Amino acid sequence: QVQLAESGGGLVQPGGSLRLSCIGSGFTFSTYHMSWYRQAPGKEREFVAGITDRFGIRNYADSVRGRFTISRDNAKNTVYLQMDNLKSEDTAVYYCRSSGDVWGQGTQVTVSS
Repeated sequence: QVQLAESGGGLVQPGGSLRLSCIGSGFTFSTYHMSWYRQAPGKEREFVAGITDRFGIRNYADSVRGRFTISRDNAKNTVYLQMDNLKSEDTAVYYCRSSGDVWGQGTQVTVSS
């Protein structure tokens, strides 16, 4: 069964950091582009960051560029999202997605003092 499972969310103060992880199973992880999306309350789901399969080329939404870093470890079937200098507007449920259009269940990130 093809699955993605996120972890690492939580409550953090503004300016703090979190690292999200997403583990894939049931498919050849290394051959898929991977990405992170987020959905804030009352808003549409939006793209955050993506990374290609073999060469790890990255791209980011303007709102997170310079603060978030996406990476992957194909040996561990895992994609990461390092989030630094978090802001209240980063509060959302974060989802990982494969280029095969498989989504994880999401992990909540709350940035608040």
